[in-house]
Amino acid sequence: MDLRSLRAFVEVVRQGGFSAAAKTVFATQPTISKAVKQLEDELGTPLLDRVGHRVSLTAAGDLVYRRAAVMLAERDNLRQDLAELLGLRRGRLRLGLARLGSAIMFGTVVAEFHRRHPDIELELVEHGSLHLSDILLRGELDLAMCMLPIPEGLDWQLVHDEPLMILLPPGHPLTGRGSVGLADLADSPFILFESGFALNPQILAACQRSGFTPRVVAYSGQADFIQSLVAAGLGVAFLPRVIVAGGVRPPIACVALDDADLRWRITLAWRREAGLAPAAAAYLALVRDVLEAAPSGADA
Repeated sequence: MDLRSLRAFVEVVRQGGFSAAAKTVFATQPTISKAVKQLEDELGTPLLDRVGHRVSLTAAGDLVYRRAAVMLAERDNLRQDLAELLGLRRGRLRLGLARLGSAIMFGTVVAEFHRRHPDIELELVEHGSLHLSDILLRGELDLAMCMLPIPEGLDWQLVHDEPLMILLPPGHPLTGRGSVGLADLADSPFILFESGFALNPQILAACQRSGFTPRVVAYSGQADFIQSLVAAGLGVAFLPRVIVAGGVRPPIACVALDDADLRWRITLAWRREAGLAPAAAAYLALVRDVLEAAPSGADA
């Protein structure tokens, strides 16, 4: 059923005739008459009794008029709601944030997004990168912080690329060196991240390429607790440079990992088939602005 025909019919009833209805919808009288006739033919019953230049509703016409008025009002409401959504005056952003590094990288961005779009509801979900990509693929998030490589079915934009740093416990023989390769750590116990963190399988694969399988003594999802375990002498650990840039807890030593293939490459990802929702597109644009405003050579 054509909404234009319904609107023509409704206006004929409201204005009391075809000529007045034509002026209201900026159409010719024959166009309005044709639209109403097509509606009557489609429904299989007369909707109007025509007496001279006057019209009145049939019983069927009264029913159609009342229903059509509601449908047209809902159409107008839909247009208004959609305009508000696209204009970011309402809506929701379901944002997935990794437990590692999200506070440093996105804390101020999330706050700025809320300042710019106070009527957008922010739903923040925190997990490891692997878990976030699974949730994203299920359609339960609009945008998520994920580490490369990205699963099939997702589009993404790189927002951060930096080396990993090695945290060495007190008295470790590699303390004082400028950089360390993974092979140099073959005899050291490892402290890795809990399941769901994309760094774990990447670190283990890199160790295999270097010719050894590490002895893992602990797992944790908290950067502060990992530092505490290293400081207590339990083993070596890995953290992105941005996290340790503000300093590490004494007596931990921190050296760069010399491995071009093992880096912390963070993206913002979304489902390819769904595309970017308006609020997600606005958040991604804000992140781009922040990246472009960062001083040359600085990490995002």
